[in-house]
Amino acid sequence: MERQPISSSNIVSAGYDAANQILELEFKNGVVWQYTHFPEEMWYEFLGAPSQGKYFYAQIRSRFADLSYRVE
Repeated sequence: MERQPISSSNIVSAGYDAANQILELEFKNGVVWQYTHFPEEMWYEFLGAPSQGKYFYAQIRSRFADLSYRVE
């Protein structure tokens, strides 16, 4: 999945696969996580948020924790 750079203290890049509803985030520690069943409208909210890091912690981290997996 192609990711784009994100200006965040914790997130390096983000990508979205609309056909499969997968959000992919690369964190500064090098770990990549994919969040499944992620709605496309939330992808655009994430991109447009004043702080993608704050949006992640408030809207994604706990809500999609059970639908995520680490990419090796």
